Amino acid sequence: MRGRSVAALVFSTVLTTGLTTGLAGPAHARTTDEPVPTDRTPVATGFGGAVSSVDPDATAIGLDVLRRGGNAVDAAVATAAALGVTEPYSAGVGGGGFLVSYDATTQRVTTIDGRETAPAAMTPDAFLGPDGTPRPFPELVNSTLSVGVPGTPATWERALAEQGTMTLTQALSGARSLAERGFVVDEEFREQTVDNAERFRDFSSTAQLFLPGGDAPAVGSVFRNPDLARTYQLLGEQGAGAFYGGELGRAVVDTVAAPPVADGVSREVLRGRMTLDDLLAYRAPDREPTRVVHDSASGTVEVYGMGAPSSGGTTVGEALNVLDALDSRLGPTTDPVVSEHRKLEAAALAFADRNRFVGDPDVQDVPQQRLLSPEFAAQRACPVRDDAVLPRPVAPETGCDATGETDPEPYEGQSTTHLVTADAAGNVVSYTLTIEQTGGSGIVVPGRGFLLNNELTDFNAAPAVAGQPDPNLPGPGKRPRSSMSPTIVLADGRPLLAAGSPGGATIIGTTLGILVDRLDRGVPLPEAVAAPRVSEQNGTATSAETAYVESARGQALAALGHVFRPVEEIGAAAALEFLPDGRVQAVAEPVRRGGGAAGVVHPAP
Repeated sequence: MRGRSVAALVFSTVLTTGLTTGLAGPAHARTTDEPVPTDRTPVATGFGGAVSSVDPDATAIGLDVLRRGGNAVDAAVATAAALGVTEPYSAGVGGGGFLVSYDATTQRVTTIDGRETAPAAMTPDAFLGPDGTPRPFPELVNSTLSVGVPGTPATWERALAEQGTMTLTQALSGARSLAERGFVVDEEFREQTVDNAERFRDFSSTAQLFLPGGDAPAVGSVFRNPDLARTYQLLGEQGAGAFYGGELGRAVVDTVAAPPVADGVSREVLRGRMTLDDLLAYRAPDREPTRVVHDSASGTVEVYGMGAPSSGGTTVGEALNVLDALDSRLGPTTDPVVSEHRKLEAAALAFADRNRFVGDPDVQDVPQQRLLSPEFAAQRACPVRDDAVLPRPVAPETGCDATGETDPEPYEGQSTTHLVTADAAGNVVSYTLTIEQTGGSGIVVPGRGFLLNNELTDFNAAPAVAGQPDPNLPGPGKRPRSSMSPTIVLADGRPLLAAGSPGGATIIGTTLGILVDRLDRGVPLPEAVAAPRVSEQNGTATSAETAYVESARGQALAALGHVFRPVEEIGAAAALEFLPDGRVQAVAEPVRRGGGAAGVVHPAP
């Protein structure tokens, strides 16, 4: 994926002729055009490359990068930057994420860890109150104490430098134009704004941007963010150094030290201790991807994911290994209830091990190789039976006599976003990025147009189990554990599919469910993405969408002993698959989060 010649020439021509005001079709043709709503297409099939995300403007910008000669990494960065405009409550330069990519030239999967880090001054008791107990969550999230050093700008710059063909200026140009021109507000954007209005009003910069005139933007109105456009322009001109020690970084540090609290706010706003040195020290390192070999119904595949500090790759991988071990011990099954029961049991076991062992690998030992070994999976699968449910929560690393334990389920924010891209050469990117809570910390950096994350609330404020080691406590320079699960699946060494989702700790269940449906049950990818969801997190009850709970399978599982907690919606996946005839199929949500947007360069049904 190296080399800049073709794409750089194309974009140099575009820049000098003044045509970079838009990168994605008629709605983006000229800055003088008033934006119009863009169609949402959940499934697209064809040739020449593909993009899928939660937003049609972002997908269109990514596709246009492919049409202009960019590769999958260029398109991923362009799409992610556009999501920072249209999905600002889920992602942006004030957050972080994990990027997994397949390079068709080297035939290797690599990953970039863009996870946020804690300031050097953060201590393990940072989230404890004067009485030694954890502070209330709202007190932490609506503060700068929970703001981690953002990793997104570093991720974009490194991905482009190592695997892209475009400069940062070129990759950001579509998003910059989108921020200037604006986009049409839909019901999802307004609803998320209304849901956060009370805390947004506490900060003058946030209220000014997202609550013009004191209210959320109306559906059908045009939302513009010229401050963010200038931020993207500065990043393009000066590179990520503008953020890590430069003008943008100083603005972030100033905001963390003195949040723009609105007049009349009486509550205490906790201050973080981030410094410019914390930003200067930030790195987005390569990590060894997770890899498991899975014996699926469609053949043996290699499933690659993100390693620690993400727990997504190890937990999804361990669950798949446990399913293989169960097929070996109990025999394969075609019974849909038994199959789903085994998946839930495998997920519970994997989550138990995730909570006990996965944290920042730069701070403590994470036994990633052992967690992903078939031998460990066979040991964990030993107590699973087809006619009974394991105790919840089940203890980690137990033998055939599985025991339960009191292990509270750590909190993770639900608001994140995922995208997938592929190009004509066969390069693929699966990228999950976030600012944690919907709306992050609720604090916009004044004059810069982006929200700061509250990612440090992904740390456990105190040990999850009293008296036991906890790998996910706060610490200086430490990265909090994540559940983001960007995934790429290879068959015979070549990409078969890519998938991922937002949703906090439910991401793992969403990704596992899509993989099991598509690979093991032969469900077409669009149906696998649209199917009712369940998220087994080894808690006392399992989160499941109402349609899942009320289905015949859900009722049969409940009769077996599974306990479900009905929820309205889980995740918002984006995925793609390379079909046997050479076409690529991009898939987005048909309904969740208002529906996503999938597209291909050359449609061919």
